[in-house]
Amino acid sequence: MSHTQIFTPFSEEELIPKEEKLEVVKKGKQFGIGIPKETCLHERRTCLTPDAVQVLVANGHQIVVESGAGEGSFFTDLQYSESGAKITNDPREAFEQDLVLKINPPTTEEIEYLKPNTYLVSALQINLRDHEYFKKLSEKKINAIAFEFIADKYKQLSLVRLIGEIAGNISILYAAELLALSNGLMLGGITGVRPTEVVILGAGIVGEFATKAALGLGASVKVFDNSLSKLRRLHMMVDGRVPTSIVDPKELAKSLKRADVVIGAYSKLSAFPIITEEMVTQMKKGSVIIDVTIDNGNVIETSELTSMENPYIIKHGVIHSGLPNLTSKMPRTTTKAISNFFLSYLLNYDEEGGFENMLVHKNEMKQSLYMYKGRHTKKILCDRFDLTYHDINLLIF
Repeated sequence: MSHTQIFTPFSEEELIPKEEKLEVVKKGKQFGIGIPKETCLHERRTCLTPDAVQVLVANGHQIVVESGAGEGSFFTDLQYSESGAKITNDPREAFEQDLVLKINPPTTEEIEYLKPNTYLVSALQINLRDHEYFKKLSEKKINAIAFEFIADKYKQLSLVRLIGEIAGNISILYAAELLALSNGLMLGGITGVRPTEVVILGAGIVGEFATKAALGLGASVKVFDNSLSKLRRLHMMVDGRVPTSIVDPKELAKSLKRADVVIGAYSKLSAFPIITEEMVTQMKKGSVIIDVTIDNGNVIETSELTSMENPYIIKHGVIHSGLPNLTSKMPRTTTKAISNFFLSYLLNYDEEGGFENMLVHKNEMKQSLYMYKGRHTKKILCDRFDLTYHDINLLIF
């Protein structure tokens, strides 16, 4: 009797009984993440887009978004809720999560909503803080991380860099808008017409992107900085098309007299103003100063903080804009960039099994904290605001 072949779609290997696999729940405690609506400085940016929320929810996180948090960046509550976030009308609920992601630091009232031991991630804007802010956070035993201190494994300040790239571009676009308003000049170069002159103070990331944007429009650019290595790097990036100089007051004053636009992008904290009031009085009427690093120190003596409602003031016939949240003028692009950053940051945190583990294993993570369980861990802040300093390495090891 011939052997009849039984047809089966499975291979022999697939038919062998297999051991049962049980689901193993990941040990890293899944965090609740709160996204409150921004209340100060007419802020329009937010930390996570609906797309990022969707990925985080798929990774087991609970995300609470305060109603209207994404409106400034043109993201609706519906988009967030369809991505799996819980929408709440009560800011308290967003602030009560284990991790709170904000653009601007919380107000005194908002600090009250935070639970002890919460991780707070926001910008710090040193120039706008006072002793009271740190005292209140400390009483709540908060772990606070500042955008300004978040570094990657190459010791690069990754988030500052990202926001700086956008700020550099926007500073030139906004200057062009103000220049047209003040004296009808177009920022750039046109055949047969003298190009507008742009002076950029600072050759860091903001300065680099401002330089590229101004060059792209055809302006004539000059860059000043006290770091030769930064100037050299910038010089190479733009194929030597831009004259650069160390901050020499005489040379700077001469350039400012001819400038149509001045961009303040000097990131180092400076004890004295680099551009003095005297220099500003010599500038052309109707020229424009945009101070991008206003929240970090007074590099331009005549600069003042301005708001989205009244974005500029006029002093000595020169338009001054000092928006601490300049990138909020292009909120959607900025939100997307910040959100991409936080998505990788939080997924990385999942792999490490929580913030506490991340803090033990990663030195750069420790450096991003300015407060750990209510203790002040950043020397520069302690000196400036008269706080008791604790070395982070002695608190976490």
